[in-house]
Amino acid sequence: MKDIFEKVIENESLNIKDYVEILKSNDLSKISFVADYLRKKDVGDIVTFILDTNINYTNICINRCKFCAFYRDIDDKDSYVLSIEEILKKVEYARKFNVTQVLIQGGLNPEIPFEYYEELIKKIKEKFPEVNVHAFSPVEIEFFSRNFRMSIEEVLQRLKSVGLRSMPGGGAEILVDNVRKKISPKKIGFKKWKEVVIKAHKLGIKTSATMVIGLGESLEDRVKHILRIREIQEKTKGFTSFVVWTFKSGNTELKLREISPLEYLKTIAVARMMLHGIIKNIQSSILTCGVDVSLLSLSYGANDLGGSLIEENVITATGHKKKTLLEEDFVRIIKSINRIPAQRDTFYNILKIY
Repeated sequence: MKDIFEKVIENESLNIKDYVEILKSNDLSKISFVADYLRKKDVGDIVTFILDTNINYTNICINRCKFCAFYRDIDDKDSYVLSIEEILKKVEYARKFNVTQVLIQGGLNPEIPFEYYEELIKKIKEKFPEVNVHAFSPVEIEFFSRNFRMSIEEVLQRLKSVGLRSMPGGGAEILVDNVRKKISPKKIGFKKWKEVVIKAHKLGIKTSATMVIGLGESLEDRVKHILRIREIQEKTKGFTSFVVWTFKSGNTELKLREISPLEYLKTIAVARMMLHGIIKNIQSSILTCGVDVSLLSLSYGANDLGGSLIEENVITATGHKKKTLLEEDFVRIIKSINRIPAQRDTFYNILKIY
């Protein structure tokens, strides 16, 4: 392990087995020290957050992923499609909390016309020009392409023309196809996810990159996932951040054990080690891990606490309780560990340092 950590510090190349050994190791002091050292080199002592909301325009979805408690069939009594007017009211409410980003995602609903998505972005930008619309995961973009018989490039270009500047990197879960086939057999595989992301980056549409752990994947699968994100970033420079979530099994078909805080922290640390100098921003998930573990992750390589999420429906559909943090909450908890709080925008431009 000493040799492996020295190689990480010296920025020497490691193989998959080396990173798996770090994930297996219980030498927390060294793991934390190395990851924190690299974090400081990459981004310094500023801890960022964003004021945002997450609006899910429909819960109707044909993919029926086993890990999802949110989706509904079209005939279900509690299925819905939000009107553009309803979404605008939600954005207006969120603006009372000074949000600068509106995250828009939804199920794969074949009944919604493409013009709805174009009009949605256009109307939000017209009414709230100061807000960035961070919308549609690679899975949704690929679905639009198939459903409306357009190329992926045409879908992206049309959405960009009405104001889309960034996309969430959702739908990635674990970018290893044997895992994907078990948990979401109808969802696109790694190659198609990668294709959409690369085409978005080439058009100047930035994206985040995400990973969900606790889906029955192996430690090697986690390392492969991060490696694939790294390889894309080396080609496109289009990822703004890497985000690690933990799976919540409530109300889903998958009844798997919860990921321990220790596993989560080691995964954050390995992400920093593997993405050092390649993706600067490693985001912790307050939504799935809570404040205490997220604050600990700031000593394991993370530098960003994500968003306030005035609204969120997908994770909360599992029965997991969401904690909404407002601007003053972020400032207080970050200062409690003697770091420097800073509000950012979608693209990690600093808006305010406290």
